[in-house]
Amino acid sequence: MGLKVSVLNNRPIGLPLTLALSLALHASLFGVDWPERAPPLELPLPKLTVVVPVKPKPEPPPKARRTGGQPAFMAAPAAPSAEEWALASKYTLRNGKRYRHAWGQQVRSMMGTAVAGPDQGQVRFRIEIGPNGKIVRIEQLWATSEVAAKRAWKAIRNLPALPPTPDGKSLIFEQTISFLPYETGWPPDYKLDCLPEPEPFKNPFAWDGASPPPQAAAREHRPPPPADCIPDGTAETIEEEERSQKRQMDQWRWGR
Repeated sequence: MGLKVSVLNNRPIGLPLTLALSLALHASLFGVDWPERAPPLELPLPKLTVVVPVKPKPEPPPKARRTGGQPAFMAAPAAPSAEEWALASKYTLRNGKRYRHAWGQQVRSMMGTAVAGPDQGQVRFRIEIGPNGKIVRIEQLWATSEVAAKRAWKAIRNLPALPPTPDGKSLIFEQTISFLPYETGWPPDYKLDCLPEPEPFKNPFAWDGASPPPQAAAREHRPPPPADCIPDGTAETIEEEERSQKRQMDQWRWGR
């Protein structure tokens, strides 16, 4: 039995094409539903690792100078003695210079030990002390440390009774309290206090161009001292001289 081959347009049709046409004809006759296009295959997404950049930690502040493994510190100075207060209450030169210094040392001695760190600092006050030694008015001008300011105010509220002012009048002055681990406030030098204050400088050749030219007269910049003044020995002690030398050596680092 031979294989029949269809002819289209006088050309023989191959077996695969004939089979495909036959299947299509039968499908149309019997209503075969061809499957629709398959949906795209959904694959699970891989887990992503999100890398969040980490900010570097800030560098810690430099550590304070340590002594024997501990931060640097300085104990409070001793309060002025009764003898020092007695001398201060009679010292009338330079607006009660000794009294003002003794008051600052009294406050600092009651503030305790200063330790290197954020609590160290300075506080400046404007003070008015009445003739009887009692504080009439006090104002904080500035402070570099809140802790130092609180300690200073606490000390001021608990001050002992102070002697009368040197000249029997109200004493008004400004004072800086140092709450630092390396110094507590330098003591003043009294040896030249009896000398008059130098006069403010005025240019003897200044002229406004309209008034008669001034006659420049030679005069001393500092008035002569009183007869009872000893410029090189006023209220000076060997301890004050030693402290003055030490301050200069520390400031200019002599011999280091």
